[in-house]
Amino acid sequence: MAEFIVRLGTPAGEIVTRTVEALAANEARVRLEREGFKVFAVTPPKAEGVSALTRGGASGGRARVKANDFLLFNQQLAALLRAGIPILQAITMLRRRATSPRLRAVLEEVEEQIRGGAALSQAFAAQGATFPRIYTASILAGERSGALDEVLSRYVNYMRRSVGLRRKLRGALAYPTFLLFACLGMVIFLTTFVVPRMSDLFSGFGNNLPTVTVIVLALSGWIMHNAIWFVPLLIVAAVGIFVWSRTPGGRLTIDRTLLKLPLAGKLLVQMTTAQAARSLATLLAGGITIVESWEIAAESITNLELRRRSSSILPLIREGRSFTESLETAKWMPELAVDMIGIGERSGSLREMLDEVATFYDAESEVRLEQLTTTLEPAILVVMGGLVVIILLAIYLPIIQSISNGPTVH
Repeated sequence: MAEFIVRLGTPAGEIVTRTVEALAANEARVRLEREGFKVFAVTPPKAEGVSALTRGGASGGRARVKANDFLLFNQQLAALLRAGIPILQAITMLRRRATSPRLRAVLEEVEEQIRGGAALSQAFAAQGATFPRIYTASILAGERSGALDEVLSRYVNYMRRSVGLRRKLRGALAYPTFLLFACLGMVIFLTTFVVPRMSDLFSGFGNNLPTVTVIVLALSGWIMHNAIWFVPLLIVAAVGIFVWSRTPGGRLTIDRTLLKLPLAGKLLVQMTTAQAARSLATLLAGGITIVESWEIAAESITNLELRRRSSSILPLIREGRSFTESLETAKWMPELAVDMIGIGERSGSLREMLDEVATFYDAESEVRLEQLTTTLEPAILVVMGGLVVIILLAIYLPIIQSISNGPTVH
């Protein structure tokens, strides 16, 4: 007998997805209709596999829903399903209460597809890139296992940690970024506003100006005289770099460079390890195979260089190699993480060990992030402070020199 995924309506009016064993699709349909169900679709599991379903969707070019709105929606959806509210009614309630116009529009399309007999996972997958593949895969796993509320709760925890880590990263880098722009603004102000006004005073000093003053005056004069084309050139260069960074080649080059930076490179590897491990654990907990789980979890690797190195893992798993052995071929994941995953795989507790790996490297990432910020702040202050001191010396040295060389009153 074969297993079929059946989308049906219950006598109570609820639309559900079940896995039914039967010799053929027609037999499953007839048997369920005889039991009082309205059958919308009968599909063999292989025809609607996780990878095939989550890879589809005609709306792949759409922007994703904001992370905070998406997290709130899933928290509410999990709570409604735990309370026993049917899926269609829950989606309708959340659509009406959604504050995000983008989310409201998407939920309206999802609601229409569910009314037409589509499963929740199919309705979400049809939105293309609006929802992450790991999300639609988790929903499908929950529908197959009949524990959709539990899968959603697990995904909510996954999202909370991911969003929390991004917030910590932005918060940790906010002050160094502000400090950098403040110092740059001060240097630009001194160079383009204060120094040019002091040049008239220095012109009466003759050729006896200190070397640092001559250099600063020359640099300031060059910037002021060439500002008409220099500023547009900077803008064009900035736009060009931004566009180049959006191309696959440009982004790959930038990602490779970031991995070579001290502190920042190790931080990226640790954050990627935690994210990939948590994604994989979430999918495995939903009953998805290791092959399909890694295919989807690999998309959480945002660094293109690390993703490129990971491209050899999936073919090796399909060939029958162990997951740990396949991971070692990528040669980027920390050895401790690979060892922990190997222990979990051999003991039959891979999912639990992946959760441990994610938790461990989340904590390591926080420590490394703190080290990075505590290193950046004094480095910015030293460099920018040095530039400000040089400019101030260029301004005051001629005045001090003039006073010291002036006539002495007897």
